[in-house]
Amino acid sequence: MVKPLHEVSQTLMEVVQGRSYADTVITNGTIVNVVTGELIAGLDLVIKDERIAFVGAASQMIGEVTQVVDATGKYVAPGLMDGHMHVESTMFSVTGFSEAAVKKGTTAVFMDPHEMANVFGIDGVKRMHAEGQQAPIHVFTTFPSCVPATDDLEDAGATISVEDVEEGLTWDGVVGLGEVMNYPGVIHRDEKMMGEIDATLKQGYQPTGHFPEGTVEDLTSYLLSGVTSCHETVTKEAALEKLRLGMYVMIREGSAWQDVKEVIKVITEDHIHTDHVMLVTDDIYPETLIHQGQINHVVRRAIEEGVDPVVAIKLATLNTARYFKLDDDYGSLTPGKVADIILLDDLSEMNITDVFVKGNLVVKNKQLIKETPVYTYPEHYYQSVNVGRHLTAADFNYQTTETTSVNVNAIEVIENSARTKKKVVALPVKNGVIEGDVSQDVIKLSCIDRHHQTGQISNQFVTGFKIKQGAVASTVAHDSHNLLVMGVNEHDMAMAANYLSDIGGGMVCVLDGEVIAAVPLPIAGLMSDQKETKLLEQVEDLKAGWVRLGSPLHAPFMTFSLIALPVIPDIRISNRGLVDVTTFNLIETICSEDC
Repeated sequence: MVKPLHEVSQTLMEVVQGRSYADTVITNGTIVNVVTGELIAGLDLVIKDERIAFVGAASQMIGEVTQVVDATGKYVAPGLMDGHMHVESTMFSVTGFSEAAVKKGTTAVFMDPHEMANVFGIDGVKRMHAEGQQAPIHVFTTFPSCVPATDDLEDAGATISVEDVEEGLTWDGVVGLGEVMNYPGVIHRDEKMMGEIDATLKQGYQPTGHFPEGTVEDLTSYLLSGVTSCHETVTKEAALEKLRLGMYVMIREGSAWQDVKEVIKVITEDHIHTDHVMLVTDDIYPETLIHQGQINHVVRRAIEEGVDPVVAIKLATLNTARYFKLDDDYGSLTPGKVADIILLDDLSEMNITDVFVKGNLVVKNKQLIKETPVYTYPEHYYQSVNVGRHLTAADFNYQTTETTSVNVNAIEVIENSARTKKKVVALPVKNGVIEGDVSQDVIKLSCIDRHHQTGQISNQFVTGFKIKQGAVASTVAHDSHNLLVMGVNEHDMAMAANYLSDIGGGMVCVLDGEVIAAVPLPIAGLMSDQKETKLLEQVEDLKAGWVRLGSPLHAPFMTFSLIALPVIPDIRISNRGLVDVTTFNLIETICSEDC
């Protein structure tokens, strides 16, 4: 942890007053001042004891052992901060993610490890948080709130109680409450939800939010609970409504959805004051992280849509620090702040060459130069897929007494969106089993309890993936992370499910009885223990596998992994059945006459 300012202020003052020398001085760069909105050339930036001591002409502060970094032709900006993200979605461990992200200029993230919490509860959160404390960046934790996401519609591997939240909020580096997804529960004063929010407010921390849609009365009630932000805003109009009510809007650009283009219009068209706006990633996949970037990619997208580069950087630095009440230490290049600094060749492209974290050069010429300790999880974290039995093709049949055809409620996915729709489709019946229909783009979808060895399976139908053959499976299934299987061929579906059960989790594509691509995720069935190059290779193979099965979608495995999340409208699968998110009820698969 960084020493508090009061412990080092005398040392910093001694440097400024000429009685001591700097540890590092960055010279000849153009300072990005996110406080004033200026670009200021010709200033030096002085670092001592992990903090910024001085910004100005500083030749007299350079001693014999001072490291001098010549930033001629470069911009010097605050390290980037991602205000809401889930490490597990990157498929990396916290260490692997941090090593990749810091090369993109990320010096701090606010992770919500609720994926791990759904599998291993508070112990899983504690271990991910501990791993983050030895990472090469600042990993702050917002303690998971809605675990499971709903109480009576699905079965997770663990639960988080109010007492767990109260304990977690006392850990160093925990700075808020993770996204409060159960907004209907909050609006109706659910005891558990209100207990978690109240515990957070008592500690002086922010309860972060998740409010995709609702009436202004619902939104106001949500705000009155103490929740202060939302990253689920997808239209300019919704963003403006939330901002006018004092809510902080986190504009998201992830792998499976791109919200910047529309929501950033509150700045480029409505010209609102930007202090309540932040940029976040939420969920990104490895290839996005490696090829496009982390929060720097979201900043770049804002600039591409017309936001001034200095303002865009402010949305991912100072605004984020202010929201989490950390701006006394982070978010700007001003005296006393922690020396998290990035050097850039080009502001518009967010081309980052060098990164300092706590005043230490961590990335030089885009290469990581600091070794990170290895973090080891307990053995049982590698044995988290517990279906309870070997699955067969017959397990994926939906039986019916109908003889020719039947109308069913199918889940319709939408490319690049977390939303789904309910679609009524007529499907053929053969030998008492409802069949999928590739000609209608309707295939089988199953969710299997992987936590309690019950063998429980929910069989449903899905449209929108355009898969023509084979099967896919995943133990990444937000948020309860049961075992999802989808396919045209029941034998391939069984093989995909059994394969993941055998290897401890991950994602797989199967065709004609053969595994054609797989990404093993042995840590809780959520995260890889591989380094950047190997994991990226596996993910690229998986993408090719989806294409081979017929799906043309962008990031289809991200869309697939969200299909069991029963808090985002309209309709979802869970291990218990088919969930109508608009009413928070289980509904029948076979459609009655009035549906």
